[in-house]
Amino acid sequence: MSEKQPTYSEALQELETILREIEEGEPDVDELSAKVKRAAFLLRYCEEKLQKASHEVEEILTSLDEEGGTAKDEAPEEPEI
Repeated sequence: MSEKQPTYSEALQELETILREIEEGEPDVDELSAKVKRAAFLLRYCEEKLQKASHEVEEILTSLDEEGGTAKDEAPEEPEI
């Protein structure tokens, strides 16, 4: 069974916790190595999430441009959630 992927916010919070733990303490070499490996994974994960979100926003904006967009003075209706 695979581990649940964290949200961007959860990953960022975990990164901040790791950084704080490293700065405030003096972890042994094995512990430090594990923390740095986890931090590297989380950094790559966050970067991928940001790139994906950026790409999706670009697609939405391109789609709006192709459809003629909305007038700048008009506020579009919010989607129902």
